[in-house]
Amino acid sequence: MPRVPTRSLDTFPNPSPMRDYEIRFECPEFTCVCPKTGQPDFATIRITYTPGDLCVELKSLKLYLWSFRDEGAFHEAVTNRILDDLIAALHPRRCEVVGDFMVRGGIKTVVIARHPTQS
Repeated sequence: MPRVPTRSLDTFPNPSPMRDYEIRFECPEFTCVCPKTGQPDFATIRITYTPGDLCVELKSLKLYLWSFRDEGAFHEAVTNRILDDLIAALHPRRCEVVGDFMVRGGIKTVVIARHPTQS
């Protein structure tokens, strides 16, 4: 397995596809770059999903999240991109990604993206 950032998300078969259950991940060391200033943005990314037929492999998730380290992205865009990529790789029954970003310019940002969309 590579030891460099990658946008590839590896999967494995869900061991209990007939049951709804949640899998939760928390990455308190997520980093991307502000597209306006080039300064680093720090966040905790929280992922909760109910798997369908596939689950995400943890090392690939770690390398995937690491791949944003030097990329300029607005908080809203990066949170939704993570959700989109998880949906494409896993086809989960439900998925939520929370981007809990540290204070920048005196403002703390929390972005919540869900699948399927909730009103």
